[in-house]
Amino acid sequence: MEDETDEFNFHISRYRPEELQKLASKTKFTRKEIQLMYRGFKQECPTGMVDEESFKHIFAQFFPLGDATNYAHYVFNTMKKKNTGTISFEDFLSILSKVSRGSVEEKLQWVFGLYDLNGDGLISKTEMVDVVTSIYEMLGRATQPAVEDTSAKDHVEKIFHLIDKNKDGFVTIEELVQWCSRDENVLKSLETLDTVL
Repeated sequence: MEDETDEFNFHISRYRPEELQKLASKTKFTRKEIQLMYRGFKQECPTGMVDEESFKHIFAQFFPLGDATNYAHYVFNTMKKKNTGTISFEDFLSILSKVSRGSVEEKLQWVFGLYDLNGDGLISKTEMVDVVTSIYEMLGRATQPAVEDTSAKDHVEKIFHLIDKNKDGFVTIEELVQWCSRDENVLKSLETLDTVL
């Protein structure tokens, strides 16, 4: 029977130089960065696949002062394969590349997918409140003053109507892109998405 070390070495050897080069050409990471990320991925996920519970556990380690469960759920849903409910290293690498080093359009597509909880191509005010609430829960006691559920709703009330230009009660990807392109602070925050993910 193969022990965990043998399995780890087998998977590391899977990514030979030409395969590393292929992953590097598909993403915005160097071969060395991919090797380092793969080692970390395998350390946390020895099977090479991450399910939602494992993802939540890993995510929670980055936000010890709050409850990252709901936000991790939303992020996981933007990454998982629909038919398996898991994330492979390649899935993880592809999304991370777009979110951390992609174009503004790629980042906005990911952000839109994060907020479009039911996948209908529109963001409702309820969906936005749910995601913003999960962000506030995740930050928890780390914010000064501490945030409340009403703060998330208030925040969404302040910005939703600014984004929803045609006032139909939904935000489209086009409306999100237009709003973000008018706000320099939003564009700057997109540049640091890799630290938020």
